[in-house]
Amino acid sequence: MLSAVIAAVVQMTSGSELARNLARAGGLIAEAAGRGAELVALPENFPLMRDGASAPNPHAQDVPDGEVVRFLRDRAAAHQIVLAGGTLPERIPGDSRVFNTSIVVGPGGELLARYRKIHLFDVDLPGAVLRESANVAAGTEVVVAKLQNCTLGLSVCYDIRFPELYRALVDRGATVLLVPAAFTVPTGRDHWEVLLRARAIESQCFVVAAAQWGDHSPTRRSYGRAMIVDPWGTVLCTVPDGEGVALAELDFARLEDVRRRLPSLRHRRL
Repeated sequence: MLSAVIAAVVQMTSGSELARNLARAGGLIAEAAGRGAELVALPENFPLMRDGASAPNPHAQDVPDGEVVRFLRDRAAAHQIVLAGGTLPERIPGDSRVFNTSIVVGPGGELLARYRKIHLFDVDLPGAVLRESANVAAGTEVVVAKLQNCTLGLSVCYDIRFPELYRALVDRGATVLLVPAAFTVPTGRDHWEVLLRARAIESQCFVVAAAQWGDHSPTRRSYGRAMIVDPWGTVLCTVPDGEGVALAELDFARLEDVRRRLPSLRHRRL
């Protein structure tokens, strides 16, 4: 394992125009890479945030051959980075729904991993009534991407409330947990940072959480606060309100030291 990697989280305000969202993502990826990032993470639904949308999704993509996947492959290769591509709507043959799919692309443009969001956000809260399952099918597989210097554990947004998924990722060797998200404002305000820090502490992993922020439409807002958390639960960087990027060093010697001095992963009894 190499000693460290520079990671960046991207914060966006995606809307309903695919071309605009891809262009904005391209600019933020370039900014992160230009500042030295080797791993760049995009938020959930970065190419498209639909408001009150019904199936079928007109921008559903094929994986690995769709327009958004080609964009991610091109950007990763152009900047020679590992690119965690937030999520995109993956077409399901014979089904009007899509998978909410996260992919990881290597610095040569190669597809390293594909994860389909397992836990779907069906809630009835003040200021947030959403039924993700109406248009999205749930995935079933726990997915990691093994890199030269670390192992990425893939998850998406609402997954963060289910610690058993992260324990399964750690059991598969994860040292960095990816959490692209579009948290609502009321849940984000009270739970976002708490949940990210809890998953980092109990998993003794870095957490890299890109986020959507701001007004996507008159009826859809996201909380933001993209951040990177270390295995002790310390927030290393945060993107303030607005679109932007934040960078932090993932020091794997630090991770190994935490796991050695406080070996809770080896103390499990259940």
